Amino acid sequence: MRFRHPDGSVVHLAYCTNVHAAEDLDGVMSQLREHAEPVRRRLHRDRLGIGLWLARDAVRRLTADPSAVRALRAELARRGLEVVTLNGFPYQGFGARRVKHRVYRPDWTQPARLEHTTELARLLTALLPDDAAEGTVSTLPLAWREGFTPELRRTALTALGSLAVRLDALEEMTGRSVRVGLEPEPGCTVETTADALEVLGGAGAPPAHRIGVCVDTCHLATQFEEPGSALDALAAAGVPVVKSQLSAALHAELPAADGVLAALGEFDEPRFLHQTRALTAAGVRGTDDLGEALRADGALPGTVPWRSHFHVPLHAPPAPPLTSTLDVLEASLKRLVGGPAPLTRHLEVETYTWQALPPALRPRTRAQLADGIAAELDVAREMLTALGLKELP
Repeated sequence: MRFRHPDGSVVHLAYCTNVHAAEDLDGVMSQLREHAEPVRRRLHRDRLGIGLWLARDAVRRLTADPSAVRALRAELARRGLEVVTLNGFPYQGFGARRVKHRVYRPDWTQPARLEHTTELARLLTALLPDDAAEGTVSTLPLAWREGFTPELRRTALTALGSLAVRLDALEEMTGRSVRVGLEPEPGCTVETTADALEVLGGAGAPPAHRIGVCVDTCHLATQFEEPGSALDALAAAGVPVVKSQLSAALHAELPAADGVLAALGEFDEPRFLHQTRALTAAGVRGTDDLGEALRADGALPGTVPWRSHFHVPLHAPPAPPLTSTLDVLEASLKRLVGGPAPLTRHLEVETYTWQALPPALRPRTRAQLADGIAAELDVAREMLTALGLKELP
């Protein structure tokens, strides 16, 4: 979906396909037919943007076979779909029964991450619509924090510098610009926008015209960051917001109240990591997963608000006593695209947790999933038009 910003530029809205398990190219082709096109039809649009997730096996196939790239581009066109952004965070296995910490491997200290991201950028230049001059790729925020030494940080930043050189060469060769955004996430070595400022604005930082930040509004909310001040700080430091993932976290205002911990327990599941944070007078405290926060030993105080890294569908906040951080998403969008010029032109709804929801809330059919994704995009569309953006055909 495309929108005209009051400054005349085009803002793209997509939904991220990492919600669909597809490790190889055949799976990617199937998800375009079985999921993405039905979402487009529900929205009554001739064209729908998708934030494509390509796992390692699919990337290898496409890299080795130019005819497969042409076939993918043709299939996108046939289904009324377009791609201006890729989700390069998960490397492989995102559809596995247990993902947890595996999603952070390989990290930016390992050559495989640099090679994978380079190949994603090359593929994106071949998939971009003819009238789109720029593409974006989101990636993990260097690494999980444990064991991340200063030496490993230097290794990661060197890799990002090498990536920037490759992206410069790619633009010279293709005429298409690709930028990459580190996605701050709780528990990682870069978990907040302040961390991103320190890494991307400090010594050895990669060039800002290629490497910036992907702001995930669920992660922002989980860390209790205030959107206006966080985004203003990025802008003041010259750290670009390459893209933003529109998502909402799970919120409990008073965990110690009757029934709240039990309600949170319904969201404690074995597949994904749900980092949980509490806002205390001394600052933000946290655990690496929701189950740790729920333990009887009281890892987090129950008398202050908690937020958990669980991507809640935008149109369907949980029932009381829980809610979502949709208000943080709305405030973030106001700052991202509500000003005289957009801070980013690539927006992506990213609720990958549909099948991790409590059983009563999960979609049971493809049709129900398509209904839910379309409803989320409708929420985002209404927020954008309320900010003065005009939806384009």
